[in-house]
Amino acid sequence: MNLVDLARPEIQALHAYAAAEQVDHTIRLNANESPPLPTGDSFRRPLNRYPEVRPQRLQAALARRFGCETDRLLVTRGSSEAIDLLIRSFCRAGLDSILTTAPTFSMYRHYAEIQGAEVIEVPASAEHDFAPDTDALLAACKTDTRLVFVCSPNNPTGTMLSRAQLQRLLEQRSGQSAIVVDEAYIEFSDAASATELLSRYPNLIVLRTLSKALALAGARCGAVIAQPPVIQMLSAVQAPYAMATPVVECVEDALRDDRLSLAEQAVAGTVAERERLISAIRAFPFVDRVWPSAGNFFLVRVRDARGLMQHCADNGILLRFFGGALQDCVRISVGSIAENDQLLRTLDTLGGS
Repeated sequence: MNLVDLARPEIQALHAYAAAEQVDHTIRLNANESPPLPTGDSFRRPLNRYPEVRPQRLQAALARRFGCETDRLLVTRGSSEAIDLLIRSFCRAGLDSILTTAPTFSMYRHYAEIQGAEVIEVPASAEHDFAPDTDALLAACKTDTRLVFVCSPNNPTGTMLSRAQLQRLLEQRSGQSAIVVDEAYIEFSDAASATELLSRYPNLIVLRTLSKALALAGARCGAVIAQPPVIQMLSAVQAPYAMATPVVECVEDALRDDRLSLAEQAVAGTVAERERLISAIRAFPFVDRVWPSAGNFFLVRVRDARGLMQHCADNGILLRFFGGALQDCVRISVGSIAENDQLLRTLDTLGGS
């Protein structure tokens, strides 16, 4: 199966923007660029010139990082842009649907609503640690469900989709839906990336980001990984020159071996702090439940979520409240040791409320 066949017909027929030719060591009078360098330009690639339409060296470095072939990866402005590209490419407004678990990352719904696609949400049970229910996901799919989004580890619950569950989804929806696995937090788990299944399942799409494990949220750099025809189609939809020169060079530097080694140490430290925090917070009398997590965060159910949020805010600490089905819950991101200690001291002053 060619997954592109499920995309909108007008997207299948789309041709990529024909950018001005870029050749090193030539006089470029073909792109309406300005010849003088801007004041303070200290980058390896001059800012008076357009960046590459698609940054090839960065693409290759990310492919090595994520364990896939270069032609199976498109560099995106965070994984959020990848979500937008996928929904715009596969979903016809007013006709097609996406499917997700609930609760999960809200941007799946956000971009679907922008596109005019229906959103089908399959609730996960708090009493079963928000574990995804494969039977329920498959039963909720419709004939027009083009994309199934599974965040693993899931934000905000920290739960994982097992390899067996993923393979069942891929097999049962073969030829009908793309299964999109959002691995924004995979480095904080002990699970292998789904990218190793790409050759076996043509309807698999994997999203990755550098915002979390590499601490580059401000750089806005991620990737969508899929079969080459899908990558070519998404590249035609993505804006030309999408990645700014400063971002490209910043990320290239972050992907050096020495920097990656430091990032791995930081991830290990975050995981250790996550477990320390979970253990400590479980002991507070106002905490009803702390769910296990495979991310750099965890979810807590307390007796007065809004009161806890306000108490922490009054002490200069911001947590995340979602409401709805998580009305009594707060998501806590793992900070530095000093920040985590300050959180624990602040919670200790909340007493038994």
